[in-house]
This record gives sequence, structure tokens and C-alpha cells, in this order.
Amino acid sequence: MTRTRLHAPFALRCGAFLIDYILIVSLVVLGTLFARMLGGGARTAGTSAETGAIVLAIVVALLNFGVLPGLTGLTLGKWAAGLRIKRVDEGNPGIGRALLRHFVGYPLSLLTFGIGFLLAITTVQGRGLHDMIAGTVVVREGSL
Repeated sequence: MTRTRLHAPFALRCGAFLIDYILIVSLVVLGTLFARMLGGGARTAGTSAETGAIVLAIVVALLNFGVLPGLTGLTLGKWAAGLRIKRVDEGNPGIGRALLRHFVGYPLSLLTFGIGFLLAITTVQGRGLHDMIAGTVVVREGSL
């Protein structure tokens, strides 16, 4: 019995995207707040705290946008929204494809003044430019 895939609604994809970026930005914000709480006399410690927060945010971004979706098809935001990234031919994306999707496809989608993202509204399969570049599709969790 073949199940049809329910493509993720654009608004739900935007919500998942927002959750992912709130996570990353909050790490930098918390690091900056911690650095400011160390006070004026602790400039070196404050700078180290800010640098540590930025490094942590980069590591979390690589894990959340590359490794985690590559192995499971989920980012933390997609998990919370009940979505999953799949290859067009049904498998998990793989780490290379996930990195390509996010770190090449997303910037290209932005460079087209956001039209690359809006393609997800207009295409039959609900795929944005980043999905087309990586050969992926975002589906609802229950429609795998």
C-alpha cells in the first residue's frame, strides 16, 4: 500500500525555520548578556564569553542544519512543527545534501529576493529553490 506524501504547508515551514533561527540567535544573545554581566573590568573574560557563544552557535548550526537533518531528516524546528526533509526518492537526505540545502540553497534563495523560498508556495511538490538544488522535499511527519 503506497501512502501519498502530504507536502508541508508554507506557513508551517516558516514556523519551523523561525524556531531553528531563534535557537541559534538565542545562543549568541545569551553569550553577549553573560559577557556584559562580567562587567567592565573583565574585558578579556567578556570577549571570551562572546567568542565562545559565537563558536557554540556555529557548532549548533552545523549540527542542526547539516548533521541532524542529514541523518534523520529533522532539524529541531522541523521536529517541533511535525515536518521532515526527505530526498525526492524517499530516503533521508544525507549530511552532504543537507549541508548543500541549507548553506548553499538558502543563501541562493535569499539572493533571489526571497523568490527561491516562495517557490514552495507555487510548485506542485511544494519545493523551494533550496529543495530543488538539493533534491529534497519537506513533508508532514505522518505522511512518510
